[in-house]
Formats: sequence, structure tokens, C-alpha cells
Amino acid sequence: MVEVPDALLEELAGPVAGAIALVIARIPKVPAAELGRLRATDDGTWPIRGSSIGRRAGVWSPAGSRPGAGDSPVRDALGSLPPLLVERLLGALELTVPELDLAGVPDLAGLLGEPVTGRFVMAMTSGTSEAVHGAAMLDQVRPGAVPLVAALARRLATRERVAALLAVGPEITDEPGVAAAHGGAHLALAVSSAAAVLHGVGVQAWAIEPPVVLGVAIGTAVLLLQETLMPPGYAAAVVAKARAEYLLPLGCSGRAPVSEHRFALLEEGGVPDVDFSGNGLVAVVAGGAVIRTGIETGHVQILLSVLEEPPSDVATGWEEIVEVSWQAAVGGASVAGSQPVEPQLRRVTPPWPGAYRLRVHARGRDDADETERYELVVWQAPAAPDIVHARTDRLGHRLRGEVEPARPEPPEAVYRWLRRSSLSEAATVTVVTGAGVAAVLRAFNADPARPESLYSIAEESLERQSIDPWVAVLDLGGAVLAVEYNGWQGSTKPVLARASAAGRAASMYWNVNAVMRLSFAQHGQVLLSKEPFGVLDAPPPVAETLAELDFADHHRGRNMMGLVAVQRFTGHGITADDLARIEAADIGFRIVPDLPTLYPHRPHHPHHPRPGNPLAPTTETLTGLPEPALRDLAWWAAAQAAHYAGLNKDPDIAASIAARTLTPDARLRARHSQLADGEHRWVWLALHRATNPDPLAAATETLEAARYAAGPHAANLIADAQSKITTPEPS
Repeated sequence: MVEVPDALLEELAGPVAGAIALVIARIPKVPAAELGRLRATDDGTWPIRGSSIGRRAGVWSPAGSRPGAGDSPVRDALGSLPPLLVERLLGALELTVPELDLAGVPDLAGLLGEPVTGRFVMAMTSGTSEAVHGAAMLDQVRPGAVPLVAALARRLATRERVAALLAVGPEITDEPGVAAAHGGAHLALAVSSAAAVLHGVGVQAWAIEPPVVLGVAIGTAVLLLQETLMPPGYAAAVVAKARAEYLLPLGCSGRAPVSEHRFALLEEGGVPDVDFSGNGLVAVVAGGAVIRTGIETGHVQILLSVLEEPPSDVATGWEEIVEVSWQAAVGGASVAGSQPVEPQLRRVTPPWPGAYRLRVHARGRDDADETERYELVVWQAPAAPDIVHARTDRLGHRLRGEVEPARPEPPEAVYRWLRRSSLSEAATVTVVTGAGVAAVLRAFNADPARPESLYSIAEESLERQSIDPWVAVLDLGGAVLAVEYNGWQGSTKPVLARASAAGRAASMYWNVNAVMRLSFAQHGQVLLSKEPFGVLDAPPPVAETLAELDFADHHRGRNMMGLVAVQRFTGHGITADDLARIEAADIGFRIVPDLPTLYPHRPHHPHHPRPGNPLAPTTETLTGLPEPALRDLAWWAAAQAAHYAGLNKDPDIAASIAARTLTPDARLRARHSQLADGEHRWVWLALHRATNPDPLAAATETLEAARYAAGPHAANLIADAQSKITTPEPS
């Protein structure tokens, strides 16, 4: 960069300082504050909700926003901003640039070399901001002009008359005001400098147009603000804002990074090395506490709560619970570890000093196969002695120098491998006795003669976002294991009844939403099928399989306990080797599912009707009709569904309507219609629902299916149905 004499710089400072006040007045407060916070996180202040604190150069890089990125700090800085922020500033200031008084700007042409001559081409992505495009063009056409603006703006910021304009007055004490004043002043300096310098170096007329000037100026302002310390009053303003906005109770969850068997809750600094021999779980340090983990490195799941008052009781289901006091110097402690933590775990405790209690709950520290979990509960309270509420894990005993307890493994421990398997999130595992592989496949409505690659089926399901069912099976010798990846057919009563016809069948279903079902069947009869939560009231053949399985304890793996019950009931379970054999064989079978189960009519509560149901008035009038009339209405609705779908002449449909039951061929087609590529789903559902043994359910549910099958003619179907109900058929 060419050296600029002090005299020339002082001469330039006059018009720049004179223009700053005008520019400041035109900058909106919100985008000015966004710019003003660019350095905030580097100063260790609290993040401001709803702001762009922490957005650093290179974080935001929309396509086309950084042509030639890497060779121009100003353009890199401009590209680091959110596009909407750049556009808002461009819109706010583009009319101000022509108003700036640049009459006193000295001749700066000698500071640059000769301009580029000849022709050149620049390619820009469609939608690129005029400001970004203009800065890039200028950088290519007049090399040195853009970095000269940044260099002179830096030096001008140190000149007395300019520096005075950049200072934030003591009368501004609120965080948005301080940030806006800081950001606005430096942007105004950058705009005034860019306009003055580009005017002084004698660039072509297009290069002093507002978009070009503002593109260079905004990028320059980002560099200045990233290099400049926050105003002296900013830290206090942020603390005041954080305290005003902090509400109790507060709760958050996430993953804490662990290194050398520990993570912490700290106001600042790294996690220190401490002695855990006192209580075996938590050690108090300056500004927080350090927690001892079972794993040496990695991450653990934590739940953190900050309460207004002490917890009403001590939680159950945790192996270690210790309560300690700690003193906050300034407040705003964060979960801390060897790596940066998730945003929701930062500055979580109250942002003010004082004495606090911390109750740490831990589970799973003893076993690498167990998921380690922690709950931290914080509340403000005077210092008090430590309290140990629970001390049962082996690690805690070792750390305290105590004899380790003899702790038998829970029954479900044999299934901990499941958490690291392909079945971890969603699956159904079914075990069947008294039947061979082919019989089990037929019970699942799968064709034993049509095996396929299970990986191909799974990949196809993922690509099509389909939940069409399929199953893989394995002969265990004395039982057949059926595994459904993200499926649930083995939890349905028809499948269980068929599978258990000559013996027993049991299944455990779970999914990512914690929906579960544990089922048992024997000799064609389903004995129990329900969600395994709390105490299960089971018949004698099942009750003994549930011993020692505490489904009320949500900390224990309910799906794993369910698999223990399946194994006890059938004499066989699933092992990691079994799953490996299934996946190595790479054989799966597609399922054509049963039609949905038909239930008796279940009226909606009068105070909670089904919202937006146009059939509600019609349904109310059906309750007094005799059974023959309801049957007639159901099959009329099914026929109307076929008519509106153009299928009334389909032989299978016509035969089913005439017989008032699904023919075997029609039933198979109806089942196929429920698959992802099935056709006329609602027509077939209307026919199926018309067969409901409960006449009122048959009429109401068939009308509903027919309404969907009728599509744009639904209103006509509803009107015809109402007329048919209220107008008796002629005798």
C-alpha cells in the first residue's frame, strides 16, 4: 500500500468528518446494531436474542456474493453479511451518497497505479446484490481502489476530529442503543471515506454510483468493526439487557463435550482438573462446578433446569444424585467442555452474581454400552453443606475410596447392543414358535416365493419416502425371528393371531417418537397388546414374563425390557449375531398389509366434535335409523365412491357391491391399494368400511371414505346423502 502523507490525510479528514453526521442520521437503528455487534462475542459478552452476534467473515457466503473471494478482504467481509442486511443498508443510504459534500476532497489519483485497459468479462450469479457486484467490478477495473478505501478509513479513525465522532456518548446506556451508535458511526465513516476516496482517485462515473460506494463501504465497515473493541459501556449494557430479559424457570437440553472424564458448568475459563474423592460426582470450583463422567472423551446427554425455588422432591431413577453450593461472581454460567458447546447451553444460569445450589443427577457411568445421562438443576439459595441423595454406581464408590457394591445387571442389559444397531430408532421384533419360516411369512402377508434384497427394499423406501411394510426372517431352530426395520405389522392383532396358530408369538414395536407396543399371542388368540408404560395388567400366561421389568421407570430402555419379555414368553430372543446374519443374507419380503381393523361406531364428544367435518349433521341424523336403512346407506355410499371415481363398471367392485361383501379378488386389490403406489385407496376403503359388522359405523365411516373418493364432487355426495336420509324410499 502506498504511504499517505499526514498532511494529505489531514486534508481528507475534513470532508470525511463533515459527512459522517449526515450519514449517521440516515442509518436505521436495527441494521446499525447488527453491525455494531460484530465484535461482541470476541469480548465475551452475552449473546443478544434475535441478533447476528457471532456472525463472522466467511460464515455467510451466498452463491455469487464473493467473486474472487480470498484476494480481497473488503469483498470477503461484505460477503460475510446476511444478504438482507446488505440490501437494507443499500436501500437506506443510496439517496444519501449523492448528497455528500466532497468539494474539499484532495486529489488522490497519485496513490493508485494506472487503470486497467482493454476488455474483460465478469460472471455474476443471478440475484447478486448491486452492492456486491459493484464492489467486485471496481476491484477488477481499478486495482487498489478498494483496499485504499479500507486503509485510509483505518487511519482516519485515529484522527482526532474523526475519532470524536466514533465515540459512543455516556448518555447511551441500553444495549441496542450502544450497538447501533457503535455500528452506525463506523459505517458512516466507511461510507464517507469510500465516497471521498473514490471521488479523489478519479474513477469512472459508474464507480461513484451509490451501489458501488456502498458495497465498498459496507465491506470496509465490517473490517473496522471486527478490528475495533466494543465501546466501554457495552459489556454493562449487555448484562443489563440479559438480566432484564432472563425469565424463570428455564430449561434446556443438549450434548456436553467430555474430555478426561469431565465437563463443567462454569462462568468462564476451561474445565480444571479437580479431585472428585469427596462425593464421587461433582466438585465445586471458582464460578461453577465440574462433573465426573464415566466416559473419557466424547459427549453425554444433559438436561438443565434453572428454578425459582428448590425442587419439591428428589427425582427417582438416577444412580447418583449430589447437591452442592457454588458462588457466581457475575452470573451467566455455561456448560463447558473441551469443545464449543451448543448455543442453548451457553449463559444458562441467571446473569447476576450470588449463591446458588446445584443438584447433579447421573446415570449410566458404569457401562460403556449404557447411554450416559445427566440432569443439572440450579436455583438461587444461601450456601449450605453438600447433600448426597443417591450413591449407587460403582464409579462413585471407587472415586470415594469405598468398596464397590455388588450390583446385578438389570434383565434388559443383554439388549444394550440395540442402541448401536440398525434397529436403534424404529423396528418391530417378532418371535414365533410352532411354525416354520414359510408359515410365518404367510402370517405376515408376505410371499415366501418372492425374496428380494433387503438393502434394495430399504433404499427404495428411503428414496420414495415410503413406509410400505416388509420383513426379514431367520430360523433360530425352534423359533422364527421376524424383523421389520421401521415397520409394525408384527404388532398388529391379525398377524399375531395367524402367526401363533400352532404355538406362541410375541413382538416388541418401537419408533423414534417413543411410541411402543408389546404384544403376546398363543394358539391364535392375542393375550395382550398394549403400550408398555407403567404396570401391565397381564393374564397368567404373560404375567410371569414381566417379572422384574419396571416399565414405569422411563430411564430404563422400555424397548429392551419388552424384548426380554418376548424372549421369556417364546423361549427365544434376538442377538446382535442374529441381526448380523439377517443383514449378511440380504433377503427381505414385501408385505401386502391387512385392511384396517373395523371398529364399532365411536361418536365424538359433543363438546369436542371433529373440526371441519361436513358430515357431522348427517351423522347425527343416522343414529335413529334402523339397521337395514344403515346397511343400504353404507353400500349406496360405496357405490357412489366407485361412480365418482369412474370404477362402477370394474368387475371386482361391481361384484362386491352386488354381494355386499368384498370378493377374494377385491379384497386383495383393496389391500394393495393401501401401499404407496396403490390406486383408488379411498374407493377401496369405502367398500371395506361398508362391511363393518356395526351398522352405524358402516354408514358413517363409508360416507367419510366416499367423500374423499368423490374429490371435487364431495359436496354433491353429501347433499345426496342428506336427501336420502331425510326422504324415505317409496314403498
